[in-house]
Amino acid sequence: MLALATIATISTPVLTTSCSDDDTVTTERNWSTDGGLNAADNLLFNDSVIGNGDNEFVFNGTQTLKKGTYLLKGWVYIADGATLTIEPGTIIKGDKQTMASLIVERGGKLIAKGTASEPIVFTSEQAKGSRKPGDWGGIIICGKASHNAGEAQIEGGPRTKHGGSVDTDNSGVLSYVRIEFAGYPFATDQEINGLTLGSVGSGTQIDHVQVSYSNDDSFEWFGGTVNAKYLVAYNGWDDDFDTDNGYSGTVQYGLVVRNSKIADKSQSNGFESDNDASGSTATPVTSATFSNITFIGPKAVDANFVNSSSYITGGDYYPNNGSGLGRFQAAMQIRRGSCLNCVNSVAMGYPIGLMLDGEKGNTQAQAKAGKITLQNIWFADVEAVGSDANKYYGDYLVTGYDSIKNPIIDSTQTSFSSTFFRAQAGNQVTTISALNLTGSSRYPGLTTNFMPQSSSPMIGAASFTAVSGRGFDEDVNYIGAFSANDTWMDGWTNFDPNNTDY
Repeated sequence: MLALATIATISTPVLTTSCSDDDTVTTERNWSTDGGLNAADNLLFNDSVIGNGDNEFVFNGTQTLKKGTYLLKGWVYIADGATLTIEPGTIIKGDKQTMASLIVERGGKLIAKGTASEPIVFTSEQAKGSRKPGDWGGIIICGKASHNAGEAQIEGGPRTKHGGSVDTDNSGVLSYVRIEFAGYPFATDQEINGLTLGSVGSGTQIDHVQVSYSNDDSFEWFGGTVNAKYLVAYNGWDDDFDTDNGYSGTVQYGLVVRNSKIADKSQSNGFESDNDASGSTATPVTSATFSNITFIGPKAVDANFVNSSSYITGGDYYPNNGSGLGRFQAAMQIRRGSCLNCVNSVAMGYPIGLMLDGEKGNTQAQAKAGKITLQNIWFADVEAVGSDANKYYGDYLVTGYDSIKNPIIDSTQTSFSSTFFRAQAGNQVTTISALNLTGSSRYPGLTTNFMPQSSSPMIGAASFTAVSGRGFDEDVNYIGAFSANDTWMDGWTNFDPNNTDY
């Protein structure tokens, strides 16, 4: 793509097109700081439309999107050096026909800072009652922080690369934001997640973000050092929190709620964590720390749940877009050399609690060496406390793999994963009824209690003594994402987005 000179003195948008060597047509816009665009302004060819759908559309310069309702068309990039600010209360609808996506490139910034009473909402353009996972692409943020391959192409198809050596890099703010019905499948295994974070640095602010009905993972980190608080993954298709390629940030306070009819063909997990796809020892090693997470699995939301293809049909949310359905697997799958850490968390109603998968990489060796901290975690009503192999549901020891990569089982011993889990400080296996939960009636659309009552044994059970390198997370005394009568989800979350008037 040919570079365009920045036009710093123009107070109205200027459109220029250029062609790269591969004949990709890119529309670029250079703006000055002019007080912002209103919803009625002409952003491209139509009022209230961002992008053109047919070609790449690139923001350059500095601009504010005034509070209003907009249609996002095609792949829209925030270029290196550009800043796009979105005002609280703004609604941006992703166009299905053009697979709309918003992509922040290295050096670009997105300032999407809503409020509890006026969140910023990215959602489907489809009519109320007919929205489905994968109605549009999603949001991608790329930065210059560490990645264990040095530099990488972002997942999902966009042109954008990420990775570098600036761990304090700042890609902007994402606060009080909802992302709904994203994850259009451009090709097999080429879906954009609800929120994709590629090598995003710790200078970036991420808090109070809800991803609902994503057609792939709800949140995925590829390397980076960014921290986050108050995340909600609601009724996603694949994994809820996916960490790869040396992600080393801290995440505190997260709620996961699953739809018992939606699981991916790759097997859906709460955590899925790799060091990299091959399980190498590339550094930095994936070593993020999650604390105070509440996972509500399929059996906890549906007493009739059966983990089979005859039951997991997508229900009313099957998008008929090529996405494959499968089964639910583990609350926590840690594999391929990852050293993911988790403390003070609860998972209920999953087929498997913990899977330390040893097929590729040295995750089990890392656990034995004390490089994985999994403490003060409570599993409630899980069918198997542990499993040692992907797509294997038995709580038996896996001693190796045969020539076609089938696990070799010793059924006289429990799994390494189960043994490791039970040996860690503060971990418990219990029942949902013993947790004394409440809270679902406060949020229309939620049907499962998730918040401890003041009498719950989860109150007073937390400990942070095993967590090293602290500074971002807070000391609290409870297991899971909530104290009794907690209010951090009030006002900005939405658990019935398909029936919301936008």
